[in-house]
Amino acid sequence: MELKTCFNDDGPASISWVTFSKTGRTIYYRHRTLQRIIRGGIGSNHRDTETGEEYWISGVKKHGQDRHWAGKGEVIVDEDAREEYERITGRATDGR
Repeated sequence: MELKTCFNDDGPASISWVTFSKTGRTIYYRHRTLQRIIRGGIGSNHRDTETGEEYWISGVKKHGQDRHWAGKGEVIVDEDAREEYERITGRATDGR
């Protein structure tokens, strides 16, 4: 997940555990509730219902390109997601 608000495509990014609502339109991440924003058929952006901050959210990519294609910068792997991320990608991490 990447923070888009005030950063465009270069915001802080992390590999994190999330859960989904039954419809899949709402994502829960720690204390955040993120609702999907659909613009022109694209549905990967979500807005925090409390703060209004916008996030780009995608699944883990086996090839390691976990950022939005237009973004750059470090992607942090949350400690509680590290083992599963390494299993999926076959790559060891140091949390970054």
